[in-house]
Amino acid sequence: MEETQHHVKPREADSLKRKNKKRVSCTQCGKSLADKDSLRNHMRIHTGEKPFTCSQCGTSFRNSGNFNKHMLIHTGEKTHKCDQCSKTFLRSMGLKRHLKVHAEEKPYSCSVCANCFSDQGSLRRHEKIHSGVREYMCFECEKTFRTAEKLKTHERIHTGEKPYICSYCNKSFSRSGHLKRHERIHTGEKPYMCSHCDKKFSQSVQLKIHQRIHTGEKPEA
Repeated sequence: MEETQHHVKPREADSLKRKNKKRVSCTQCGKSLADKDSLRNHMRIHTGEKPFTCSQCGTSFRNSGNFNKHMLIHTGEKTHKCDQCSKTFLRSMGLKRHLKVHAEEKPYSCSVCANCFSDQGSLRRHEKIHSGVREYMCFECEKTFRTAEKLKTHERIHTGEKPYICSYCNKSFSRSGHLKRHERIHTGEKPYMCSHCDKKFSQSVQLKIHQRIHTGEKPEA
């Protein structure tokens, strides 16, 4: 009687190797990691080591992945393009979130106010408005924030970091919104239009002030 031979595909073989590979644990917090390289990267959380430093703004990172993502801020290279409106993005996740605008998919709804969102992350961030949870704290001044993004933006007050650089005059800014507003000086873009007389403005605050001419609203004292 012939023995039946089982042929294992290369991908399956790699998967089996990974499963059989002995995992390693962090001596500081006990977290289990896949291999020694993962452990080495993880240990930097405890040691504070950040060996990857940006030559343009001096910001340091624990791993090469975050360093490479950061460098896109300076190069401005947006390799991920929407095939529906041609808008481009620095990262694939940005494109993925944007595509939901076209699909109009908002499957995640808030249990408190019924607002709907395209992804779980947006829903979680929104729900903190209702819960009042501010779990992210600045170690410099102990101010707290609802999201990691808001904390990171705030910390630039202390570090002086200005990662957003104008492609026209090289002036730098701590927030992307400030850079966008500044660049309109160079481009002449005026995206805010008055609904009464069609006059256009580069900033929303300018539009708001102008509209008082039509509404008769007086500025707050």
